Amino acid sequence: MILITGGARSGKSGLAETLAQRQNGPVLYIATSRVTDGEMAARVEQHRRHRPAHWLTWEGHRDLHQVIRDHDPQVTAVLLECVTTLITNLLFDEAGETPPEAMDFDAIERHIAGEIDQLLAACAEATCRVILVTNELGMGIVPENLLARRFRDIAGRVNQRLAAAAEDVWLVISGIPVHIKGSGIQGAV
Repeated sequence: MILITGGARSGKSGLAETLAQRQNGPVLYIATSRVTDGEMAARVEQHRRHRPAHWLTWEGHRDLHQVIRDHDPQVTAVLLECVTTLITNLLFDEAGETPPEAMDFDAIERHIAGEIDQLLAACAEATCRVILVTNELGMGIVPENLLARRFRDIAGRVNQRLAAAAEDVWLVISGIPVHIKGSGIQGAV
């Protein structure tokens, strides 16, 4: 498993797509975004147009462990974009319309951790290359509101678990990939 992290618009997606294409075979792209407004619809459409037409696409955020297992024999790479969006969707699935002040963040985090456990197990079992993209949220200021602070904390702990399990970890800064764990893939960048 390869983990690619960095800030927004840092170049994470480009690196992930390059690594997936270098597997010389079919790629499954798992898109975790929900379309919630016109801007998000435009972003999703831009990503769709940018991906190679022959890639398989699965859109959703539930049961990703099973999606990976189902497609593993048919593809040479799985690219999951993005873990941070996955966490967001799982958080709001659990919280529903509950206001942040009343959310049981410990229970929500346990649910998310269970989903991540299953995802990590599927990644470990996969025979294809699995590439996960996530956002590094811990390098900025402490968010001003409760929901943003708790989300940042949950995402940070998930990212630590993913990085610990990954064979290779890349940090992308201003379009420059920096290999920070593992042997790397020859000629990755």
